[in-house]
Amino acid sequence: MCEPVYKAGTGYEIALMTPPEYVPAHLMLHHQKKVTVSSKASKKFHGNLYRVEGIFPESTCKLSDFLYKPENRVTWDKSLKVYNMVDKIDSDTFICHTITQSFAMGSISPRDFIDLVYFKRFQGNMNVISSRSVDFPAYPPSSNYIRGYNHACGYVCSPLQENPAHSKLVMFVQTDMRGKLSPSITEATMPSNLISFILNAKDGIKTYKAASGHGRHHGGHSSFLKKK
Repeated sequence: MCEPVYKAGTGYEIALMTPPEYVPAHLMLHHQKKVTVSSKASKKFHGNLYRVEGIFPESTCKLSDFLYKPENRVTWDKSLKVYNMVDKIDSDTFICHTITQSFAMGSISPRDFIDLVYFKRFQGNMNVISSRSVDFPAYPPSSNYIRGYNHACGYVCSPLQENPAHSKLVMFVQTDMRGKLSPSITEATMPSNLISFILNAKDGIKTYKAASGHGRHHGGHSSFLKKK
């Protein structure tokens, strides 16, 4: 599913996502509003690797740009209450601190995560945004939240074959929520949460386009990353 690469100068190993055609088939869980969620047992932890697919009426460049930039993530991603870039390594790589909302009517309390995020372009206009949790001394675990862990995950954005002006998004998630949480609760809530993420992203990119002048975008993803 991913290819480990040590990126010089970062001190971190980057786990690059594998394009979706090379990922073994998952067990179908849900298909709702043209969003498909499937899963299989993760090889990284005692939990599931989820695969989510959705179609966006946006170019691959615009979609990956929107998903990559951290500034307005919490305005559209309703699963999060905090998403901050805490260290910009270069134009393609940054470290973020996120805090989730509670889920399942409070059965899953908020978690926080420290993730390394990496953007890479491939041939065929395919863009991949990879991420995984890392240790970052400036943001140690606190007593306020349970520190979760994201094993190699991310987004694969590629042109839709029958309509290259639109994009296919394939998202991989393998999140260890940690804490005293029954796996059955996570498995019961994760599919609907992932579908909501795709639907929220579709609404969010529409709102962003309207606010930025009917779809005018900057030329590249790196322009959105500014040191805070």
